[in-house]
Amino acid sequence: MLKLYSYWRSTAAYRVRIALNLKRLSYQTIAVHLVKDGGEQHKPEYLEKNPQGLVPLLDDNGRYLNQSMAICEYLDENFDGPSLLPDEPFLKAQVRSVCQAIACDVHPINNLRILKYLKGELGISDEAKDTWYHHWIHQGFSALESQLVKFAKNGDFAFGQEWTLADAFIVAQMYNARRFEVDLSQYPRLVAIEQHCLTLDAFKDAQPESQPDAV
Repeated sequence: MLKLYSYWRSTAAYRVRIALNLKRLSYQTIAVHLVKDGGEQHKPEYLEKNPQGLVPLLDDNGRYLNQSMAICEYLDENFDGPSLLPDEPFLKAQVRSVCQAIACDVHPINNLRILKYLKGELGISDEAKDTWYHHWIHQGFSALESQLVKFAKNGDFAFGQEWTLADAFIVAQMYNARRFEVDLSQYPRLVAIEQHCLTLDAFKDAQPESQPDAV
C-alpha cells in the first residue's frame, strides 16, 4: 500500500490527499507533526527519507518521492484511475500553470517555515506577519482569478465540467487563506470553484479536520 507522510494542516499534503482520492487509491497516512518537539520533520530518521525535511512524502514500496506536484504527476502516470490532467496539450498546460502558480509562487513564501523565520529570527510582529501573508495571497489570487474567470462559462470546476489537478491545488490553498482570515470577496471565481469541489467526497475526505492526526 502507498504511504503518505503528511501533516493534517499542511497545504501541500492536502493537495496530494485530494489527488489520491480522485485517483481512488488506497493509502496509509503516517503523521509528521511539523510543530511538536521542534518539528518531527527535522528528526534524522525522517531526513534520511526526505533530506528537505518537508511534507508530503510518498512511499511507494520503499521508494520515496517528495514535492506535491511531482507526487501527483507520478500517481497519475503510474496508477489506474481517473486522470488528473486533461489530454488536450494546451489545456493540460493551463492546468499545470495554475498548479505551479500556487505551488511555486503563492504557497512557498507563506508556509510554516517562512512564517516562523519572519517571527523568530527577524522578530517581526504578528500583525506584520499577517500583512506579509495577506499581501502574497492577494497578489497570487488576483492573477488566478483573472486567469480562471475566462473559463467560468465552461463549467463549475476550474477548467470546465470535469475536475483536474488544478482544482485540488486551489481548494488546498483556499483553506490556507481562510485559516489566516484573508478577505476572499475579490475572488468569486475561486470561491465558486472551492465550494463546488467541496460537494465531492474526494475533496471533503481530504480536508484537514478529517485527518487522523488532526488536533
